[in-house]
Amino acid sequence: MFGILIRFLAALILVFATWNPTGWSFVHWLLSTLPNVTAGLVFAGVVLVIGWFLFLHATLESLGLLGIILALAFFGTLTWLVFDLGWLSTGQGVLSYVVLVVTAAILAVGMAWSHIWRRLSGRVELEDDHQ
Repeated sequence: MFGILIRFLAALILVFATWNPTGWSFVHWLLSTLPNVTAGLVFAGVVLVIGWFLFLHATLESLGLLGIILALAFFGTLTWLVFDLGWLSTGQGVLSYVVLVVTAAILAVGMAWSHIWRRLSGRVELEDDHQ
C-alpha cells in the first residue's frame, strides 16, 4: 500500500509541476519567459517530459486503452458523486484541482496496476519479451 502512495505522490508532483491554477508551474514559467528560453527552463522541461513518458507508458502498458477508459469512468463518476453529495462546491478553481488530482490518480493506478492485480487475483503478470 505504501508503494501506491509513493506513486500517487510522484504523479501529483508531476501533474502539479507541469500546470496548476496557482501560477507556479512549468507552463506558467515557460509562458512568462518566452521568447527568452533559459537552460534551466529547458532542463526542467526535459525532466517533465521524461516523467510524463514514464508514467504514460507504464499506464498504457499496464491498463491498456480499455483499462484507461474504465479508470476515467470510475474516477469521473466518483468525482460526480462527490460534487452531487455536496462535499465539494462547483467552481472553476475547485474543478481544476479535481481534474489534476484525478489525472494523478489514474497515472498512479497505471504505475501500480501489476502490484494491485497480483494482490487482488493472486496471479503474477509476466511481460512477453518475444517481440
